[in-house]
Amino acid sequence: MNSNKIMRQFALVLLVGAATQVVAAPASAANLQTLERMLEAQGQSQLQVQRQLDQMSADIDNIRGKVERNSYDIKQMKERQRQLYNDVDQLSRQPVKATPAVKAVSHASVETYSKNMNENDAYQNAVNLILKKKDYQGATQAFESFLITYPESVYRPNASYWLGQLHFAQNDLVQAAKNFAVVVSIKDSSKRANALLKLGVIAERGNDTVKAMSYYTQVEKEYPNSTSAKQAQSALLKLSKH
Repeated sequence: MNSNKIMRQFALVLLVGAATQVVAAPASAANLQTLERMLEAQGQSQLQVQRQLDQMSADIDNIRGKVERNSYDIKQMKERQRQLYNDVDQLSRQPVKATPAVKAVSHASVETYSKNMNENDAYQNAVNLILKKKDYQGATQAFESFLITYPESVYRPNASYWLGQLHFAQNDLVQAAKNFAVVVSIKDSSKRANALLKLGVIAERGNDTVKAMSYYTQVEKEYPNSTSAKQAQSALLKLSKH
């Protein structure tokens, strides 16, 4: 084999090798770009999934908060209704006097009666809406109408107390407090201790701890042997721990 032929073969080998490298290089770059695009797409997909998971977690927390709040509201409503039912039961157990007796208007108690039979009937009808018909909304309207018609009635402290209880059960704490304050202003009212206690509860629910403790202390001081005083003591003990 002569030298020219050898040289031609060697040149051919070099050309083939160079062509192979040229073809292989673009192929590797293309594969790398494809891989990069795949990784980028996967990263975007994972980011989207993570965002969806974060949103779901936030939604679950929001729902959990609403459920807890609703549970608390239901618990509070049941407690108010329980207190109202207890007072209804206590009133229903009180003996009714057959003969009316007239006492001073400003110092009326639950056993006070009026000479005005229409006044007696109106008050009794309002009470019956609670005791017999369990119509609390109707009773609220009846007592409000009663106090407008008979503003100086001997039944004023009791009607005001019942209105306070009814508004309290409906979570209308502003109106409840106004009616309980009327009862508290009548020193000889048999419901005064309970009204003071309720004013303490309302102040506590309004986060006015100082005012709440003042009412509870007043109950303890003025009615030391009453059931209301025991409840006030428990409330004071709870507040003192916070």
